[in-house]
Parts: sequence; structure tokens; C-alpha cells
Amino acid sequence: MRAVGAVLLLVVLATAVATGARRWRIPAPSLLVLAGIAVALTPGAPALHIAPETIGLVVLPPLLYASAEELSLRDLRSVWRPVTILAFGLVLASAALVGVLAAALTPLPASMAFVLGAVLASTDPVAVTALGRRLALPGRVQVLVQAESLFNDATSLVLFRVAVTVAVATGAVGWQAAGGQFVLLAGGGSAIGAAVAGGVTLIRRRTTDPVLETVIALVTPYGAYVLAESAHTSGVTAVVVAGVLLGRSGHRLTDARIRLQLHAVYAVVVFLLESVVFSIVGLELPTLVRELPGGSGMWPLQALAIATVLIALRVFWMLPLSAAVGPSRGRPSWRIAAVVSWAGTRGVMPLAAALSIPLAAEDGTRLPGRPLVLVLTTAVVVFTLVVQGLSLAPVVNRSGLALEPEHTAREEEDARGALTRAGLTHLDQLADLETIPGHVVDRVRRGLEARLEPHDEPAAGTPALVVYRELRREVIAVQGDELRRLYDDHRISDTTRRTLQRDLDLEETGLGTA
Repeated sequence: MRAVGAVLLLVVLATAVATGARRWRIPAPSLLVLAGIAVALTPGAPALHIAPETIGLVVLPPLLYASAEELSLRDLRSVWRPVTILAFGLVLASAALVGVLAAALTPLPASMAFVLGAVLASTDPVAVTALGRRLALPGRVQVLVQAESLFNDATSLVLFRVAVTVAVATGAVGWQAAGGQFVLLAGGGSAIGAAVAGGVTLIRRRTTDPVLETVIALVTPYGAYVLAESAHTSGVTAVVVAGVLLGRSGHRLTDARIRLQLHAVYAVVVFLLESVVFSIVGLELPTLVRELPGGSGMWPLQALAIATVLIALRVFWMLPLSAAVGPSRGRPSWRIAAVVSWAGTRGVMPLAAALSIPLAAEDGTRLPGRPLVLVLTTAVVVFTLVVQGLSLAPVVNRSGLALEPEHTAREEEDARGALTRAGLTHLDQLADLETIPGHVVDRVRRGLEARLEPHDEPAAGTPALVVYRELRREVIAVQGDELRRLYDDHRISDTTRRTLQRDLDLEETGLGTA
């Protein structure tokens, strides 16, 4: 009962902090980490110990799935080469460099230093997506940052398993066996993810119940993760592949009503899980520091050195690759390299990996250096989430890569005009066929033509479409009042009231933002 109460308290705290972060326009992960540290340092606060299985099984699948669904498959095809180089080459280089640096700066034995390098080698998709969600980056740059974090799991996981095997068994592991593990993890995870996406597609095509659709959407990432892990492949890769494939075809599997519901449900789930998981990162650090053995007082400087080296390596590694995603093809860009490097944060996945390190070696002796690895991992995660997270938006703005609001508004306006003209063309074809009453066609045509009127109203300088939306919302509000009056006068049943109120809500939602 006490554990349940602690979880509920954590949810309330994390939700309140995340709400404040949105109000103050501060990246929520950064503020949540700081709040977690503050709570953990409060006198009387209990020590927090989170099982890695809890993070891996409960938290990661829906967050990864939501990130993968947002990934544009079209843009992914255009950046697959730099993504592949980053997911393989940069992960290997980061693991090697951090391992050498940790062996030189810390009392960790070489085997545990390599474990630390493997843990911190890859960026974290949950943190990258959460921090980059509100950045107006060009499409190719945004996809590069997000796709790298989603697809480097297999490489880092193989390195981590090899490093742990060496540390625990104090023996050698052949690279041929490591290569076989990578094929099993990446290939097997991809196959299971594709199979899950295919099965879910077949089911959703035959389902029209919003409740069932919501349940299927929530269960899909967990199903892909559990199936892949049971087959000893990469559950993360399976979830990512399933999310990318279903995100591409999801709009053809459901209607507008169900899509609205799924979007609302997943927005709540992602908000709660992100709020809790980043709070846990902050709560863990003081607890792990208290458990450090004597002689480890230099850990803050060691963590700072490791984080600095990781960022510098990303900048120099990304510089030649920036030519493939920048506006000037063939010319490297320091601006793109700096932004992509600063956006590559570490997060909950390295923490979960570090927590899963065994306590003892095969001979039963205590594994040396495990507490320090946990502290350094968590400290680097906190550093990247707080320092990089709080300064990421200014870095993007100073780089000149951020898309201007006018650019986005103009693009949306042009697209709306194209859609409206397509609708008018279709109405003209229907009018020629005379298969639909003329007054119905004229009514729909008048609504579409109103959207094409000039956006320079002399009275208030407000676009005609905005005025139309405001007037329609006013009419919907009047209809809502009348609906409540009919119900209060006992002229309609509660079932009818709920049905009509839902129709009005859907219509108002369909008007978009003012």
C-alpha cells in the first residue's frame, strides 16, 4: 500500500511540475529532473530504488511507440545514410572514447569502464523526442535527430551485453559472436515489429468500435516489446518498427472520430509517463550518491568531463554528415552539426541499462565499480537533460535553423487553399453528374468558397477563415445552450443529449485552433 501511495504522489508531483513547465515555456524534462533532485534532497525523503524491468516494460514501449509514429517515413528515406552512420559508427566511437576516458580518470577497472562507455554510447529517444517536440527545426534535421535516437538501440545493446559479459566473466568475447548478436537483436526485432504491425493492421481494418481501437493502440507497443524480448531480440527495435509502419498507415485504418479519441488518449499517456520517468531520473541521483564507497568524491568532475567529451565527439562526427541534411547540399555546416549534437541528449534508457548491471561476478564476488557506474551514468543524464535541455531552444534560435512562424503559417495557408480547391473541383464534378440535390451541393460549396476569400478584412484585419471559425463557435455555443435547455425541460433523454453534445464537440474540434 505504501508503494502505491508513493507512485500516486509521484504522479501528482510530476504532473504539477510538467504543467508549470508548459506555462513557463521551460522544457518539461529539465524541470522534472530538477524537481526530482529537490525532492530527493528533502530531509526525510525515502530512498528510491527503481527496478530496470519496470522502466523497460511499463514506461518505454508507449513512449517509443508514440515517438516512432511521429517519424516521417518519407523524410527518413532521405536521411537513412547519415542515420546509419550515426547509429553504428558514432555509437562505437562514443563507447570506445568514454571507456578510455573513464579508465584514465576514474578508479574503475577497464572492464567496468567499457560498460560505462556502452551505457552512455547512444542518445535516448524518449529524451530527444520530449525536448525536440516544440522546436521548429527543418524536417530533415528533425528526422535525423529523432531517427538516430530510435535506431541506435541495437548497436548500443550489443555493446552493453558484450561489456557486461566481459566484466562478469572476466573473459573474452569474440567479435564474431557479437556480430551474430547484433543480427539477432536488430533483424529479429525488426521482423517481429513488422509482423505485429501487419497483424494490428488486419485487426483494425475490421474494427469500428472506438473503445476497442483505443485498447488495441495501447496494447500494440507492449505486445511488440514482450514478443521481441521473449524471442531474445530487441524489444525497443520491435516497438520502433511497429510504430513507424503503423504511423504511416494509421490514417487509413480509422475514421476522424476514432483518430480524435486515440490522439487524446495517447497524449494523456505520454504526458503522464514522461512526467514520471524524468522525475525518477532526478530522484535516483541523490540516492545513488549516498551509496558510493569512499574515495569517489571526484564523480561530479568526472561526469562533467565525460559529458563534454560526448558532446565534442558528436560535433566533429556530425560535421561531415551535415552536408547531407543541410540546405546547401555537399557543404558541411557547423550550425547543423552544433544543433544536432546539442539535441542528442541521454535519458531513461541509459539509466535502465545501468540499473540492470549484475551485482556480482560469476565467481560470486561483488562487481567492482558498479555504484560509480550508476552515479556517473545518472549524472551525465541529468547534465544533458538540464544543461542541454534548458539551452537547446536558444541554441536552435541562434543557429538560424529554426523555421519562422510566418513560414509555417504560409505553408498551412497554401495547403488549406489547395485542399479547398480540390473539394470545389469534386463538387463541380458531382453537380455535372446531377446525382446529389443541387441545394446540398450549393450549401457545401458556399462553406468552401468562404475559405478562399481574401485575408485582408478592412474592419479588423482578421482573416475571413478566422472570422468564420469564431462565428461557427458562437453558433455551436448557442446550440449547446439550447440542448441543455431541452434536457432540463425533460423534452429529450440523457442518451439523446449525450449523442448530440458529442456531435457538437466533434464539429467544434474540427474547426481547429483560432
